[in-house]
Amino acid sequence: MAKQQRRQPAGDSLRQPLRLIGGQWRGRKLHFPLCDGLRPTGDRIRETLFNWLAPYVPEAVGADLYAGSGALGLEALSRGAARMTFCERDPAAAKALADNLKRLDASGGQLLHIDALHWLSTGDITAPLALVFLDPPFAADLWQPSIDALVAREWLADGAAIYIESGLDSVFQVPDNWQLHREKRTGGVCYRLYFYRATSKD
Repeated sequence: MAKQQRRQPAGDSLRQPLRLIGGQWRGRKLHFPLCDGLRPTGDRIRETLFNWLAPYVPEAVGADLYAGSGALGLEALSRGAARMTFCERDPAAAKALADNLKRLDASGGQLLHIDALHWLSTGDITAPLALVFLDPPFAADLWQPSIDALVAREWLADGAAIYIESGLDSVFQVPDNWQLHREKRTGGVCYRLYFYRATSKD
C-alpha cells in the first residue's frame, strides 16, 4: 500500500524560506511571501558580503532600502548593527517582515511601509547612515535615482558602507567619493561594496 502523502497547508506553497547565516540569530528560519520582483540575496552572496563588512556592522545605523524579505537588514541586526530601517512598499512583504521582526524581538529594526525612493527624497533620519543596502527589483532600474537621492540629502556618514546588487548589464554611476572596495559576479548578479568618503566643502 502506498504511503499517504501528508497534505501541506494551502499557504505553504505561497511562502519561501529564509535562513539567517550569522550572528545571534544564526540558523533561525523565517518565511516570506512570493511577491513580484522579490528576489532575496542568496546565502552564498550574503556570506561573502558580511565577510567584507565584518568590521563595520557592529553598532552601525543603516537602511535596507528595498527590503523585500529583509534578508540583508536582518543579517546586519543579527551581527550587531544598532539600528536598521527597512523600506518595503509591497503590503504582503511588509507584513511578513513586520512579523519576522517581532518574532526575532529585533528592537533595532524599524519597518517603513513606504516606497524607498519616496523616503529617500522626502523622509528624515535621526543619524547619518553608516550602512546602506541598495538591492531594488532589477526590472525597476532604481539604482541611479536612489544613489542620487542619497547624495542630494547628504544622508551618509563619513566612511559609510554602501552595498549595491544589480544585474550584470545594469547601468548606474556612483560619485567619485564612493570608493569601490569589492566587486564580484555570480550567475546573473553583480554585487559591489563601496565606501563613502566625505569631501571638504572649503
